Amino acid sequence: MDWMLYLVMVLLGFVGSFFSGLLGIGGAIINYPMLLLIPSGLSLADFTGQQVSSISMFQVFFASLAGMLAFQRRKKTDPKSGTFIHRGLVVYMGSSILAGSLLGGIVSKFMSGDTINVVYGVLAILAVILMLIPNKGQEQRLNADIAFSKFIAILSAFIVGIVSGIVGAGGAFILIPIMLTVLKIPTRTTIASSLAIVFISAIGGIIGKITAGHIPIMPTLFTVIGSLLGAPLGSRMSAKLNVRMLRYALIVLIAGTAIKIWISILG
Repeated sequence: MDWMLYLVMVLLGFVGSFFSGLLGIGGAIINYPMLLLIPSGLSLADFTGQQVSSISMFQVFFASLAGMLAFQRRKKTDPKSGTFIHRGLVVYMGSSILAGSLLGGIVSKFMSGDTINVVYGVLAILAVILMLIPNKGQEQRLNADIAFSKFIAILSAFIVGIVSGIVGAGGAFILIPIMLTVLKIPTRTTIASSLAIVFISAIGGIIGKITAGHIPIMPTLFTVIGSLLGAPLGSRMSAKLNVRMLRYALIVLIAGTAIKIWISILG
């Protein structure tokens, strides 16, 4: 019943990319456990950790691209919304995370599926801890007024790139807490800019995954189709939500997926 599998992949891609546009994540934080558990639970497919990370990386690429373009369109139609992509952040963190994700994607070829799952589980727990730290970031200001440590931005993005390249994620689920808590970037700017950074990260990750192999072509294609549908809808809803609600939504989402993946690992 390949058609049922493809329908499920479209739905999974849609859900992951919806949260991508809504919360500024690549979608892998929620898609990874869903891809690992749902097709298997429905007896449609039994993807390995390597295959899940490959599908997830392609989903992240297209979801972050769609969400980023939606944010850019909103900036043109509503320049007072306070939501914009910070070019300095994208340049420094994007170039660094690209190098890290390329390296991580290649390294994943030599890792078992169980090891990749453990890496994901550790990242999710770390992200929850960071998100629970009170945000003392700057108030939302014009692009030029936001100051941040370039050294910390470059170093943190490179490290995140390596581990996200391994698990097939863009890295936003750990990058966003760093941008909010360590770099003190305003929430709306963080959400919009992280999509652009994740998109760059996904470029390196995709190259690494192609090099490593383990790419199920048709399931990946249908997941991408779902991604292109969900991200613009999520980004439109993002502009209508309270900033504090967005932050709490991130915490709940990351905590929930962390619990699910560790149940899978330890079960």
